[in-house]
Amino acid sequence: MKSKRLLVSLFLSVTIIMLSASCSKTKGKTELQYMPDMAKGPAIKAQQVNASDPLYTSLRGPVPGTISADFDPYPFATVDTVGPAKLLFNPLPRTMQVLQAGRKYYNTYCIVCHGYKGDGQGYIVPKFPAPPSLLTEKISNWEDGRIFHIITKGRGNMPSYSEQLSPEQRWAIIHYVRALLRAAHPTPEDLNLLKQEKLEILFYQDQPDTSSRVLWPKK
Repeated sequence: MKSKRLLVSLFLSVTIIMLSASCSKTKGKTELQYMPDMAKGPAIKAQQVNASDPLYTSLRGPVPGTISADFDPYPFATVDTVGPAKLLFNPLPRTMQVLQAGRKYYNTYCIVCHGYKGDGQGYIVPKFPAPPSLLTEKISNWEDGRIFHIITKGRGNMPSYSEQLSPEQRWAIIHYVRALLRAAHPTPEDLNLLKQEKLEILFYQDQPDTSSRVLWPKK
């Protein structure tokens, strides 16, 4: 019994001595490190280069010749409008379903600047500069690929909408813009069809109500 007590006392004494030796007078320094690899591992900080191995950086570059799985390559530069106009074509058919989808996304992302009719009188005007009207002869002569390119890369004060809109949604918006343009400049055949079918153009329903002033809450 005495020997067991002596061993336990000796073990406790050694443990206390080791714990005391590992404590430092300053918090930033450790006197005794039981497992130094835990504190001094090979890890490096963000965007730091290892001095012993310059090729080993924390910010790893992609393997040459590879792209990420969700990357959609777009070969045209922002200032290039000729290439998209010649090489990009609208793959969606001009159906009522596509026009309804285009109307939905136009009224979500475009109406704030371009207006519900496409005349450039969105409800941010005149607080912000009015964008060009989409109902002009100039825009009507643009190819679908050129309009797609501007939505994708942005132009002037207009930012890119490639993150907000998928390619299919952008093509659907272009079909809807064509419908707005035709509604603003109907042909005699269009007017006769309106009379015969008794159709109504309900674009005014898309106009947001900005008559009341909304204030931010105090909290």
